[in-house]
Amino acid sequence: MSASQRLLRLVKYRSLWTHVRRKVTTWSPVGAAFNAKPFRRLDLVEKNVGLFGVPELSCPEGFQAATQTALKNTELLLHRACSCSPGVETVEYFDQLSDGLCKVADLADFIKVAHPDPAYREAAEKTCIDIGTVVEKLNTNVELCKSLKNLLDNAEVVAELDPDTKRVAELFMFDFEISGIHLDDKLRKEAVALHVKLLDLNNEFLIGSHVPNRIAKSAIPKHLQVLFASDGSFIQIGGLHADSPDDLLREIAYRIYLYPNADLMECLEELLKCRYKLAKLVGYESYGHRALKGTMAKNPVVNRQAVTEELMPWDHPFLSGVLRAERYNIEPSLYSPYLSLGACMEGLNNLFSQLYGVSLMSEHPGAGEVWSEDVRKLAVVHETEGLLGYIYCDFFHRRDKPHQDCHFTIRGGRWCQETDQYQLPVVVLMLSLPHPTKSAPTLLTPGMMENLFHEMGHAMHSMLGRTRYQHVTGTRCATDFAEVPSILMEYFATDYRVISQFARHFETGQVRLTPQNEESSVLKDKLADRFTLSVFHQPLPENMVARLCESKKVCGAADTQLQVFYAVLDQIYHGKPQNRSTTEILKEMQEKFYGLPYTPNTAWQLRFSHLIGYGAKYYSYLMSRAVASMVWKQCFVLDPLNRDMGERYRREMLAHGGAKEPMLMTGMLQRRPSMEDFVDALVSELNPNFETFLMDSES
Repeated sequence: MSASQRLLRLVKYRSLWTHVRRKVTTWSPVGAAFNAKPFRRLDLVEKNVGLFGVPELSCPEGFQAATQTALKNTELLLHRACSCSPGVETVEYFDQLSDGLCKVADLADFIKVAHPDPAYREAAEKTCIDIGTVVEKLNTNVELCKSLKNLLDNAEVVAELDPDTKRVAELFMFDFEISGIHLDDKLRKEAVALHVKLLDLNNEFLIGSHVPNRIAKSAIPKHLQVLFASDGSFIQIGGLHADSPDDLLREIAYRIYLYPNADLMECLEELLKCRYKLAKLVGYESYGHRALKGTMAKNPVVNRQAVTEELMPWDHPFLSGVLRAERYNIEPSLYSPYLSLGACMEGLNNLFSQLYGVSLMSEHPGAGEVWSEDVRKLAVVHETEGLLGYIYCDFFHRRDKPHQDCHFTIRGGRWCQETDQYQLPVVVLMLSLPHPTKSAPTLLTPGMMENLFHEMGHAMHSMLGRTRYQHVTGTRCATDFAEVPSILMEYFATDYRVISQFARHFETGQVRLTPQNEESSVLKDKLADRFTLSVFHQPLPENMVARLCESKKVCGAADTQLQVFYAVLDQIYHGKPQNRSTTEILKEMQEKFYGLPYTPNTAWQLRFSHLIGYGAKYYSYLMSRAVASMVWKQCFVLDPLNRDMGERYRREMLAHGGAKEPMLMTGMLQRRPSMEDFVDALVSELNPNFETFLMDSES
């Protein structure tokens, strides 16, 4: 055979091989939906159903109409809640009040940060303000509070309430109390004024904490200027550049990004003073005591212990990453080909199917139902219970979209007495993943994959809960318990028995080797002379997964110590006034609880945006991780796909949302953990697995 004939034959084989690869896949429907670009039908007569299927929201002006409808229904329900006889009906009216306002406010809260159209964002922002004002008025409505108090003060009626109804009634009363409902008119007005002031301060600090700092270009070396955003004769530094291998770059970014902003410092100082004043006004020792009521922690307690290190603050993130990569060879590019977005979604679908009998089914959204064309809609369907709810997946990066991974509740689940049906929950998962390319689907790093599993844990908490009241649905529970389901999912994401079911190479794992016809059989035989076909359907090797798990323990103690420092600082800020600046407090706490030296003329606390959403509750991440660790080791480590254990987990923990006190949901552990148990669980996470070393040596 001549050289030209051989070349022609090879081209023919390659052409056919490409055809086979394009036409034959082994992805499930949900996997295929996320590994392909979304197909949008062009239907000029298709009716715009509005965002999330809400007809009014087919245009920005619809937010005003939706708000007016909600406020009109609020007036009607307010009258009913104030005039009904004490009993279950009272709590149901309260929950309907909450549900009617939350369905509009929660949706608007998401749209104001996620919608690409400024007109929608502005309309949603106004709705949030309007609804927020009404909520503040309801929380200080004396007649409404009196109706609930009449119920809770009636021992005979309370004795007849089911546990969920009693719990929800107490939670509503707590909302009244922290708003100062029990105060006289003068003090109650003062409490309302503090609430309003705090809303403004919270917003000011949250926005300011993300604003870049500027410095003249001439102040830093020329070869580093190109690594920052340019603003005329200035450069903007909007982050710490913690992953940069350049020591000088990391130091410059740290010093400038954390340089104190006088206005923001004043905002934080005033915010903390207002929180303390409000807490004292409504009867608490400090804001921390107010914030922790009803949580697993109960009360703020700080144990002061010192550590010492020989690093600078800007070194830790980079050097720990280098150590992990060098010791365990966990370069993300080695893992990403096995972790296409479609494969990971397929893995989640398989996991939920085996644990709960639940499937994720891709649905085509209606016209105007989603805010961006790359948003996917999933129906969550149980094998016997049917449709449980909907998850909208806003996974891809786009301009002006927040660069954060988070879960939004759009509509909470509840039993509707008025329709005798269950109101299905609706949530959004927001990530910031790269778009697929012509040659490859979206490929995830191990960190991205873990984050996906984490956020899906929140979503399934909402989907699998079947609470009677929306006030306690899904993630509407104690903050230090809300992260347990999501952190538990991280354990599944790094267990080889789970990963091996879905992590396969996006190219080689996509081809069926079973001959489809005589021609493809001949092709397979001929290509076998030139290629090793054993690579096809190749899963992610077990030793790579083991190395990834062990790499997290490198500098793990320092990482945990950093979280302890953050949690302690948060508690001290929200305790009794210290009569010194927040920077002085930070300096002392950093030396006591973290050990790395404080850098003069920096104010890291001004970038600590968690002070807003997690004020006095930042410790929740550590406590939730401890509980998740205990649940994993006691219930799933032997068999992560055990259906009986999955059903028990749903029954004991996920189903209740916030309808049970967190400590009462530890029935999953069959004991009530002590603080020592929480600490032991966190420490045990740092213990090395020597089987990994043996596995690597055998490889």
